[in-house]
Amino acid sequence: MKVSLIISVYKNTLFLKTILDNLRYQTIKPDEVIISEDGDSQEMRDFLAGYESPDTALVHVTQADDGWRKNRALNRAIVTASHEYLIFIDGDCVLHSRFVQNHLRLSRPRDILAGKRVKVGPRYSDQLCRMPLPRFQRGTIRRIRQLAKDGGKFVEEAVYLPLNRVTAFAIRKLGITGIKGCNFSCYKEAMLDINGFDEDYVRPAVGEDHDLVWRFQGLGYRIVSVKHFAVQYHLYHPESWVSQEENLALLRRKQASEQYRCLNGIIKL
Repeated sequence: MKVSLIISVYKNTLFLKTILDNLRYQTIKPDEVIISEDGDSQEMRDFLAGYESPDTALVHVTQADDGWRKNRALNRAIVTASHEYLIFIDGDCVLHSRFVQNHLRLSRPRDILAGKRVKVGPRYSDQLCRMPLPRFQRGTIRRIRQLAKDGGKFVEEAVYLPLNRVTAFAIRKLGITGIKGCNFSCYKEAMLDINGFDEDYVRPAVGEDHDLVWRFQGLGYRIVSVKHFAVQYHLYHPESWVSQEENLALLRRKQASEQYRCLNGIIKL
């Protein structure tokens, strides 16, 4: 099975370079990487034009920089994707070397695989940008306390578990409550079934994760945990949190309509 890795970006080429550089350590490499840019910056164009990717084809999808329209950018990336399986990450998340492999090993046509991320603090974020990934990965468990002292969040998510029948059974039993837009995967057909991301959401969060859960489940898909199998390191940057009241109100209205296949998605219904 071939896989398209979709990376959502907005201008930060340093973080994107760190992600792309470390893809060489993936035990199974994606067959293509789609750079889904919510904008059309010259800086990103220049970076990708000069970046050499010997192992994986890079595809750059852009749109006018007209406010937060990540969902629209992602829908365009889905349509562009050449392969049957899709993995979604954000442009500030470095992937454990077995990330792609484990998403693929656990994939099922009716399953949506949902993972987490550890938010590393400024010191360890800087290390990730400067050192090879295998060196950083070694001894992660011993550094849990240091990750927390550095201002890291969700540091328990840095623990990688080898994937086998016992661990897979345990993680499935523990379950997961939702999807993080920065770490999930599914067959392309599943995204087409729900008509992709709902472009009515024009603010970050909710529309890129919470909204997916109830629509997938409404069409009979299962949300399956890949916690500790698909470890992801979220690079440090100041967060610009915005109120979610508008998004949540929109979510409630949509849930009441039971419109699992959104109207303003890949296809405009």
